[in-house]
Amino acid sequence: METFLSEIQHEFTLPFSNPVLIFAVLLSIVLLAPILLKRINVPSIIGLIIAGVIVGPHGLNWIDNTHAGVEMFSTIGLLYIMFIVGLELDLGEFVLHKNRSLAFGFFTFIIPLIVGYPVCHYLLGYSPDASFLTASMFSTHTLVAYPIVSRMGIARNQAVAITVGGTILTDTAVLIILALVLSNSNGGLDIVFLIKLLLSLLLFSLIIFLVVPRIAKWFFQRATSEKYSTFIFVLLVVFFAGFLVELGGIEPIIGAFAAGLALNRLIPHSSALMNRIEFFGNALFIPIFLISVGMLVDVSVVLDGPRTLVVALILTLMALVGKWLAAWVTQKTFHYSTTQRSLIFGLSSSHAAATLAIILVGYRAELLDEYILNGTIILILITCIVASIFTQRAAKKIAISEENEPLTPSSMGEFAQEKILVPIANPTNIGQHVELALLLKDKKSVNPVSLLGVVPNNQEAEKNIVSFRKQLQGLVSKAMAAEVKVDIITTIDHNPADGIARTARETMADIVILGWPGKVGFLDKLLGEKVDLIIKSTDKNLFVCHVEQNLISNKRIVVISPPLAEKEDGFGLWVSKVEKLSSELSIPVLHLGHPDTQGMIAGRKKSGNFTFQPFEDWSNPLSCGDRIKKDDLIILISAHTGYISHIPVLENLPNRLENRFPHHNRIVVYPKQHLADQLLETDDHIFIP
Repeated sequence: METFLSEIQHEFTLPFSNPVLIFAVLLSIVLLAPILLKRINVPSIIGLIIAGVIVGPHGLNWIDNTHAGVEMFSTIGLLYIMFIVGLELDLGEFVLHKNRSLAFGFFTFIIPLIVGYPVCHYLLGYSPDASFLTASMFSTHTLVAYPIVSRMGIARNQAVAITVGGTILTDTAVLIILALVLSNSNGGLDIVFLIKLLLSLLLFSLIIFLVVPRIAKWFFQRATSEKYSTFIFVLLVVFFAGFLVELGGIEPIIGAFAAGLALNRLIPHSSALMNRIEFFGNALFIPIFLISVGMLVDVSVVLDGPRTLVVALILTLMALVGKWLAAWVTQKTFHYSTTQRSLIFGLSSSHAAATLAIILVGYRAELLDEYILNGTIILILITCIVASIFTQRAAKKIAISEENEPLTPSSMGEFAQEKILVPIANPTNIGQHVELALLLKDKKSVNPVSLLGVVPNNQEAEKNIVSFRKQLQGLVSKAMAAEVKVDIITTIDHNPADGIARTARETMADIVILGWPGKVGFLDKLLGEKVDLIIKSTDKNLFVCHVEQNLISNKRIVVISPPLAEKEDGFGLWVSKVEKLSSELSIPVLHLGHPDTQGMIAGRKKSGNFTFQPFEDWSNPLSCGDRIKKDDLIILISAHTGYISHIPVLENLPNRLENRFPHHNRIVVYPKQHLADQLLETDDHIFIP
């Protein structure tokens, strides 16, 4: 009995040594800290750091941060944070506003650096290396407040776009400075080191930005049926990139950040893979990293004297002043409003991920002392609160002042939620169409994507319904992994076209995504093709798709629209969906069409990264084919008889596109029209009352 009690007592000897118990304590903190601190409005990132302070060696001493398991998870979390920063950057927005983004990136990098260095060196008395590294920390920013602007619907405001784009320049520059300072502190900053650094960066860039995306693209296209292999592949790329730059004498966090940029275009933000990446990071790796950061904080240093508080207040003040000056210079340079300046300052003033990474690396390299480390924790807390307040106020003012575009028309008015219907003829090859639906779906809509199967009305009808549902379970699981609701609808009808049209009306669908029609026989030509019948009998926004290759293989979207396309009721919807597809795939859009249509698109407040080339030769519409490249996604905006923008050449244009570009991904869009009542009167035999 005594032996048993002594064994139990040994297990609870401080600090804990049992890895199972340590992991259980860490998971308990990850679970409970955000829940408890949410009640007093403390950000979860601060709560996890505080929890680390409490259970760490300088607090209750439950867990020692030198334990191998904790150190491993901390390293993984550090790399994971920088990887997600690179992965979530909107490269399309950066390209669209690249000049202003570069200018803001320069201002928000150089001004805090200039302001911070003399304060750290002359006022706080730190060495040149420590002062330079600490001042460079002021230049970083983490978009902690970005969800606020996204929630208020002003994410496409130019002030937001340049702030997000500027993150690329400033974070990359600071990470390179980190490598230079660390090497200089070791006595290695000479011409040989600089040449080695440049060659290492060049070789690393070639591998990460040229070789890795090609391998990733090949792998993603062939591993679509594997649920976990793509996630494991992404992790492999992250840590391989980190190890590769480490061989060249550069910090591995630079490699992780570059890996995020390299895979950015290949991982759509609404995909199941992106959801898995964020899930594992937010649930495990990043929280444990934040806890380990808290374990480094020595509370006794704060209590020992005013030094830590003085350092923390000076660092925080310099960080906020530097970012405000950068926002002010940007406002004056590009003639933004004071509200936009406040928004830029709010978004760029919060310090979290990159700041933690830099200070932690500097502390581990013994360049920075515990006063800087503890002061940085306080800095993160204050700047995150300030950023949230400024962003909330500015975003609210902009949202109120902006003239919002009308919502997509719907039979249920302004409270309607988008509904997407995907009719399925053959469940074995519908995966790409469902993937497209997931990319197009409005995240604000609570309605599921509906997969529709129309089975013949015969004695096998019930059996066919059961079989259909079983075959689609894999697609439902995939959608659930991307946190998108999917439901399965089955109906019985002698004519599939009638069944689809009827269900689209019954579910009040806004968008119907159809598969591209295959080769038809003589009887179908006499009676009418199924897709053509659906187009005629369904006054919805129809997307007829041929997706032969994975959508991540496309490098550009080419949109071809007829004259008067802007007059159709569904104009705003298809433009917004092209914008969303461009954002999800991080690829540009080329529009070929009438200048009036292009003027309407360019005049939208959320025009995305469209470029325009006029095209009016509709006597020979395929003459625009010379502007289409191998890796383009072709989107043809068409119209059926009775539509405002209908012209006779559109009738056979999808077939001509198929013959000219048989292996391109193609989408033909039939927008909802204004003349629905007139069409009902002229085609009474088509519509079912």
